[in-house]
Amino acid sequence: MATIINIGESNSIFNHFIAELRSVDIQKDRMRFRRNLERIGEVFAYEISKTLEYEPVDITTPLGVAPVNQLKVQPLLATILRAGLPLHQGLLNYFDRADSAFITAYRKYDKNEDFTIRVEYVSSPSIEGKVLILTDPMLATGASIVKTMKSLLANGMPSALHIVSVLASSEGLDHIQRNLSLQNLTVWVGGVDDELTAQ
Repeated sequence: MATIINIGESNSIFNHFIAELRSVDIQKDRMRFRRNLERIGEVFAYEISKTLEYEPVDITTPLGVAPVNQLKVQPLLATILRAGLPLHQGLLNYFDRADSAFITAYRKYDKNEDFTIRVEYVSSPSIEGKVLILTDPMLATGASIVKTMKSLLANGMPSALHIVSVLASSEGLDHIQRNLSLQNLTVWVGGVDDELTAQ
């Protein structure tokens, strides 16, 4: 069972970025929209960093030696192209030594307007034993995330999986709960909408 953490439920500057992202007026400013996605990625990176493993390291400073806890291992950052790039960049700004994985996933519609998810390209180092952070800005049905994760598992089994979505639907979160049975799975969201619509 996945742990779901909605960081938009707590008051912070994060909520300001979410509000601007959702505003029909501000959405028209593409540069600001991308920058807010990047900022949101940075906040997610900071929150996720609190869950990772650290080790004490002695740092030589001008005043002597100071013990500091440093990140033991950098996570592996994966994103679904292309919409996820600004969000991915925000995480990469903080986990700046992390390796990256890129996946193409898209909806293929038929004549009846039904769709299937197609994953046609996966570029990833081994994920075996690594902390994997998979980003997709919008978790609507959850089908893209599930299909993407199943494709990534061809490159190993991560020690922990963090899924990051700015906005999610209840239906999408339920789909992930039913279809991804990985241990140490955490879903991080900035907001949850009860109803899934075409918008």
